[in-house]
Amino acid sequence: MSIIKIENLTFSYPTSFDTVFENANFQIDTDWKLGVVGRNGRGKTTLLQLLLGCYEYSGKILSSVPFLYFPYTVLDKSCQTETVLLEICPRAEGWKLLRELSYLEVCDEVLHRPFNTLSNGEQTKVLLAALFCSEGHFLLIDEPTNHLDLEARKIVAKYLNRKNGFILVSHDRRFLDVCADHILSLNKTEIVVQSGNFSSWEENFQRQQEFEQEQNRRLQKEIQHLQKAAKKTSAWSRQTEGAKYGNGPVDRGYIGHKASKMMKRSKSLEARQMKAIEKKSLLLKNVETTEPLKIQPLTFYTNRLVSYVDVSVQYNGRTVCGAVNFQVRQGERVVINGKNGSGKSSLLKLLLGQPISHTGTVSLASGLVISYVPQETAGLCGLLSEFAEKNGLNESLFKSILRKMDFERVQFEKEIRVFSEGQKKKVLIAKSLCEKAHLYVWDEPLNFIDIYSRIQIENLILEFQPTMLLIEHDQAFQDAVATKIVQI
Repeated sequence: MSIIKIENLTFSYPTSFDTVFENANFQIDTDWKLGVVGRNGRGKTTLLQLLLGCYEYSGKILSSVPFLYFPYTVLDKSCQTETVLLEICPRAEGWKLLRELSYLEVCDEVLHRPFNTLSNGEQTKVLLAALFCSEGHFLLIDEPTNHLDLEARKIVAKYLNRKNGFILVSHDRRFLDVCADHILSLNKTEIVVQSGNFSSWEENFQRQQEFEQEQNRRLQKEIQHLQKAAKKTSAWSRQTEGAKYGNGPVDRGYIGHKASKMMKRSKSLEARQMKAIEKKSLLLKNVETTEPLKIQPLTFYTNRLVSYVDVSVQYNGRTVCGAVNFQVRQGERVVINGKNGSGKSSLLKLLLGQPISHTGTVSLASGLVISYVPQETAGLCGLLSEFAEKNGLNESLFKSILRKMDFERVQFEKEIRVFSEGQKKKVLIAKSLCEKAHLYVWDEPLNFIDIYSRIQIENLILEFQPTMLLIEHDQAFQDAVATKIVQI
């Protein structure tokens, strides 16, 4: 066990000059399972890169252990998987690697296959196995659940729960509850580390916000009361002071003393008011607010919108999923579940008319308008205004939605290619929310999306109840929005 200390860490990206961290101070134990949470663009991945020494910074990062990063970059994916893993942990004993793979429920035959033939889930698992075989390192695990199916997430969560000595960035609430025993929260104005999993952190955070909101309301009332009292006392003082003159023979000394006393009281009230204002200014600096989103689904003239009859997807002549049969009816939110590589995304792409080899029949109602959110963000570039024009969006509405999803106005002047992956995904979701459609087809929309925005999107769907066909492996999200699950 040792301590990793961060002292007065300050960092800004040299190209944008945006301050990501300013005089940040915290420390973590190398035995912890530390989950990291925070809004998109707040510096979660940047923090991991700083620990790795990828950027220059001011301040100190003190650690007696070396770091390893996930996802590990595989330069030649055509190599045998065993060769790739030996590059990561050249001193690992074979039996240890096989043990880690068995914990992750990966058959050892994958070692003898080219790495690029493994599914995304298999690649994630074997890389994690290799990293945990590299003894003496502290692991920096960056969003391992992206592209993992529901069952694979449970397996990886169980695996990480057996381990210690890592930082885990994830937006999956259920996943963090299983894996983490401490949470590091990147708040608006500070970094906070506390013991417990995500649910206990969330409960504490909400309690703190509720306490500060009550304090804020109390201080607001006190400030208003003090303002009125100070104003009234000051007026009385001026009025009394004026009574010394023009009223015949009076005891001017007594009246002056009385006016002075009232003025002192007025000053005292003003001092109390300033103190209350100062206390109030310290509250609610880290409150996370989410404005409600809106969507404009179109009503279709028939109940059945889509029908899949005995549909099987084929890759290179090989059938990857059995015959799929289901319908999407108006008002339903259908979630497709299945293992990585089982053809889920291909089933969605068939609706868009993409040339994917398959058997069976996919039927769409005539005149059906579809809004699509793809899984990948590759290819997004240019300014947001250019993106809106290219896609025929109302630019004002598009940017208004992004503002509600925690985009700062400064983002509107930046190239999309420099956005974080979560911000890129929000661009695609905002595009879909601008589009009036009968059916919204979203392929893993929550990859890289922060927890607050996930809940915001859940609330949107529950309020407006659009007809949707989705692939999404966030269990909490599924439980909240799905009206039907299709297992393939």
